[in-house]
This record gives sequence, structure tokens and C-alpha cells, in this order.
Amino acid sequence: MAGDAASESAQSEAIRLALRERGHIEGQNIATEYRYAEGKIDRFPELAAELVRLKVDLIVVAGGTRLIRAAMNATKTIPIVMARGNDPVEAGFVKSLARPGGNITGLSMLTRELGGKRLELLKEAVPKLVRVAVLYEPAVPANVLDVKEVLPVAARALKLTLQPWEVRAADDFDRVLVAMGKQRPDGLFVHSGRLMNDNQKRIISFALKSRLPSVYGRREAVDVGGLMSYAADQAESYRRVAYYVDRILKGAKPSDLPVEQPMKFELVFNLKTAKQIGITIPQSVLYRADKVIQ
Repeated sequence: MAGDAASESAQSEAIRLALRERGHIEGQNIATEYRYAEGKIDRFPELAAELVRLKVDLIVVAGGTRLIRAAMNATKTIPIVMARGNDPVEAGFVKSLARPGGNITGLSMLTRELGGKRLELLKEAVPKLVRVAVLYEPAVPANVLDVKEVLPVAARALKLTLQPWEVRAADDFDRVLVAMGKQRPDGLFVHSGRLMNDNQKRIISFALKSRLPSVYGRREAVDVGGLMSYAADQAESYRRVAYYVDRILKGAKPSDLPVEQPMKFELVFNLKTAKQIGITIPQSVLYRADKVIQ
């Protein structure tokens, strides 16, 4: 896992429970070795190598492209299950979604397709939107692709102007957020990634203070004050991770298990936040929400 034990606990617990439902019970018939990079990218290779030395039967990678690559570089034989790969074909991890062909399979999170949809939903929720600040981490390939190729196409169709802002390290946030505030955007689009997730409170606090409607790729952001999120249903994703683990432990080869894309998505709004920043989300949009925080 890319984060630390505390920040990843909900995810690890959800996967553990989903495995239990399939008869794999911790301490009885399976043992799990957890390794946390604590947000330090340079630790990815050493942690992956450590797991390979332990001769585990399977590695679950709960992280993005760089974490998956570290696991792949460490072993070509131990099965690897992606909990949330961005675009595994483009990254060269698998030959195709239908026939992965190597020692890796799992879930692809449709990052490219979701960026434009998030922007569209933000515009529907806040029809007066014209200028949208986009906060992203340039070290995350999927974010760069989104900012350079995907979002501009969606923005043109929606008659929106994008203001991209790069954040390379935690120390950049204060400077970037102050500069962003001076540009006076009407909305904020926040990409997911380790740096953004670790500094979520800081970003949300800025959005609330600046009265900016904000959209996120993680439901957790809305639980703590972000305005809205649109993302794959996490609970469903964890159940699918358990499905892959179960199949492989019972003898299936990763090369024969197609990579799946999410089938279920969640649109979540925080109406307390809407009230705090002085906007009213149209009822027609709220009717489509999977969850509304009052």
C-alpha cells in the first residue's frame, strides 16, 4: 500500500472482510503480510522486493502506476492483483484487458473516462461555472494525461476555462493555493494521488474558505467537507479484489483472468458544504446522487 497503516486501514479491512466472505480467514487458512510505503515513492521497490523474498503466494497492489511497476519489476512469477490500476494496457502491464498474458491482473479504474464526466457533473451542479482550477500532481502519469488531453476536450464542450496548477511536494501547497486564489476560479477540480490524498484537509479547507465548489475522485473527500465526488464504488471494487485473490489461490493463472473495469459508480454530494459556500445544487442533479450528506 502506498500510504500508512492508519490512512489505508479502511481499504485493508474491506478487502480482508471480502476475502472472509469467500472463506479465506486471516490466521486460519491465510496469512497476510502488509507493507506500507507511507507516501514515500522511493520505498516502493524495496518493499516489493521484501515481499518477493518472503516467497508470498500472491501480491495485492493497492496503489497507482508506480506501485504496480515496482511489484512487476520485483517478480515475473508471483501473481499480482491490481486493486486500482489506471490504464494497465497503456502502462505496458498487460497485453490486453481480455487477455493480460503475464503475472498481473485485477482492476482498472477508468481514470481517463472519469475525468470528463466529473467536470460535466460539476458544471451541472453549478451551472454558473466558467473558470475551473485543476489541482494535480505531475508525477502521476494518469493526472498529466487528464490535464493535457482529457479535460481540455470536456471543457471545450462545456464552455469552461481550465486553470491547471501543479503540486510536486507537500511544501508547494501554501504557495499554489495562494496563487490560485488570486486567479479567482469559480470551481476546483482535484485529482486523486498520494500527495493530494495526504493533503486533503488542507485542500478542502481552502475550498471552503474561498467558497469554491469542488469535485474529487474520492468519496472520502466529500465525507470531510468536499462538495462532490464521482468515482467507482469502492465497496464493490474491494469485493472484486477478493474475487481475484480467491481464483488465484484456487489455481487460476493471472494471464487467464481478464482485467475488469468498474461497473458501479457513486455520485456523492455534501449539502452542508453547499450551504456553507452559498450554492444550491439543482434538484434534478441531486435525484441522480447515490448518497447525499445532509
